[in-house]
Amino acid sequence: MVVEKQSSPTRRSSTIEYGKKIDNTASYLRSRLRTRRHQGGFTLVELMVVMLIISILLAVAVPSYISAIRSAREAALREDLHTMRDAIEQYTEDKQAAPQSLDDLVQSGYLKSLPVDPMTHRNDTWVPDQSDSLTSIDQSQPGIDDVHSGSDQIGSDGVPYSQW
Repeated sequence: MVVEKQSSPTRRSSTIEYGKKIDNTASYLRSRLRTRRHQGGFTLVELMVVMLIISILLAVAVPSYISAIRSAREAALREDLHTMRDAIEQYTEDKQAAPQSLDDLVQSGYLKSLPVDPMTHRNDTWVPDQSDSLTSIDQSQPGIDDVHSGSDQIGSDGVPYSQW
């Protein structure tokens, strides 16, 4: 069935076959759905491959990250122990007596404050070594001569932090 459309001043006349137009519209919509289905998202296999790649990268990166954090904490511990041991030596030489507690170092101005132990994350876990022996002739009384971390963990060199 052919119907002639009347022309308007802005439109030109055209012949439309109603049955053919409906068929064309349906096939057009089907082709658009098919195209969208293939272009609109990712397949399960593609997503699984991406997840596999991400997990492999994480398996490589996370141990390296943990190792770097541990190395940084150990370096901070070494520096803190060195600073406190130097302060103990200076205190002992200046006062002719070893400090009786780590707080003596802070109160006398040899340390601003006790550093935070990087392994225990607290500043009250330091373990001072008290000795009955005198380290110099001028020393009048024994006291603290060394300090260690209060952590029970083992360092990367196999020695416990409490023995560093």
